[in-house]
Amino acid sequence: MWELAREFVARAESEPDEVAVVDASGGWTRAAIVAAATELAALLDAGPGGSPTVLVQADNSWRTLTAALAVGLRGGVVAVFSRHAGPSEFAVALHDIAPDVVIGDRESLAHWGVPDDRFGDEASALGGWSVRWSRSPVSDVERWNGGIAIAMTSGSTGHPKCVVQSESAIRYAGRCTIDAVGLEPGDPVAAFVPLSSVAAFCFGLYLPAMLSAPMVCMDGWKPAAALTVIRKHQVAWTMLVPTMALQLAVAPDATGALTSLKAMTVGGGPMDAGALGRAERTLGTTFLRVFGMSECLGHTTPLPSDEPAVRLGRDGRPFPGTVVRAVDNSGAPLPAGRVGDAQVKGPSLFVGYARAGIPALPELTADGFLPTGDLVEVAEDGSIRVMGRQKQIIIRGGRNIDINEVEAAVARIPTVSQVCVVPVPDELLGERAAALVVSMGAPITLAEVTAHLDGIGFPKFKWPEFVFAIDDLPQNRVGKLSRPDAVDLATRLLAGTASP
Repeated sequence: MWELAREFVARAESEPDEVAVVDASGGWTRAAIVAAATELAALLDAGPGGSPTVLVQADNSWRTLTAALAVGLRGGVVAVFSRHAGPSEFAVALHDIAPDVVIGDRESLAHWGVPDDRFGDEASALGGWSVRWSRSPVSDVERWNGGIAIAMTSGSTGHPKCVVQSESAIRYAGRCTIDAVGLEPGDPVAAFVPLSSVAAFCFGLYLPAMLSAPMVCMDGWKPAAALTVIRKHQVAWTMLVPTMALQLAVAPDATGALTSLKAMTVGGGPMDAGALGRAERTLGTTFLRVFGMSECLGHTTPLPSDEPAVRLGRDGRPFPGTVVRAVDNSGAPLPAGRVGDAQVKGPSLFVGYARAGIPALPELTADGFLPTGDLVEVAEDGSIRVMGRQKQIIIRGGRNIDINEVEAAVARIPTVSQVCVVPVPDELLGERAAALVVSMGAPITLAEVTAHLDGIGFPKFKWPEFVFAIDDLPQNRVGKLSRPDAVDLATRLLAGTASP
């Protein structure tokens, strides 16, 4: 945040009355944000001193940007953290990040279990939030090996990990997105995904501040409210996970609601071209289906001018300077059109995972590529198509069923909005396949699903044996599909201990 802080202060001096943040409390000018950031930076100097590593409660509000800028003014490192996180996640952050300072509202700090013996000194800032720090000397910021921002992700493993990113990586990913979408200074950018995630911090907070544009916030996801916010503030671009984007299309008054957008970037979960196409036609906008990960920020995108088959049916092309390749089991690169294990190399690669206060270097191949754990197909034109996780299978009676393949087949039903296929336990076969389906109109039935699969010639041994019509797929805090919760829900629905 060091470079951004300097830029932001300079812009506030030249154009103090330009709006920097719009949130539930109103509009915040650049001058107001800089004044609050300068006050917090002075407190950090008088209290813990030095260039601290600061863990900040990341609400989608003026406070998160202000705190990040204040830490940048002190030459420190900011770690964004969700107020909804539990004590166990805070314990992971405490061990892996080893922050010098913790900032948040008192209720959240109490919920996390911030230890008094470790953070014994306290002051108030950011409109009544608590700033607590250790009495020990501030740690050397050099321990982060160039990292300036840290955020927690559970990724596909379900185990929380703290991803350390450099400012150069964040700026690169933001600049590539600005250029691809065609954003210009002053174009309002909506920050709807919680800013405690790595991608949302980059694209929802850093990008608009770097662009010199308003960050339009909404703390807490409500599709109808999001449509109102976008219309009211003429938002030009936002990034959403697929479940959020599809929910917008079925909200009241959704028809033609997003004509102010130059595009909407959609990524971070399973996507179906048909469902995305129906949603963008309803909303009156252009979707850009992308692929990225916390460890290599948003490293592909299509262009708004691309045909729908590319924008919606594939996962973009690598950013300039980034390479995505498919390799076989021995690590040898595969030719275009072949599906293999995905590997990526580029300027947005992360510094490492925080471990006991320092970044553990990423495990790269000998030539510097990061294995992503996904299956990918790279086409002749450079566009990619992610085929799902390498180990996303159901084993039924000794036969492997590719979850992604079944989901893609079910998603071709015109009335299906979202689908998640999961294993449910079976005493005889080990696992059976169950589909959780969100549909437009009447709830879909097992008979309709199997009739469709039969009609397209889909192998019968891969058909789901249970179909549960539900209102929404289970989501984690950043709005992504939570497969562990989906498995739990399907298991309980099958046992009759839960209702759709």
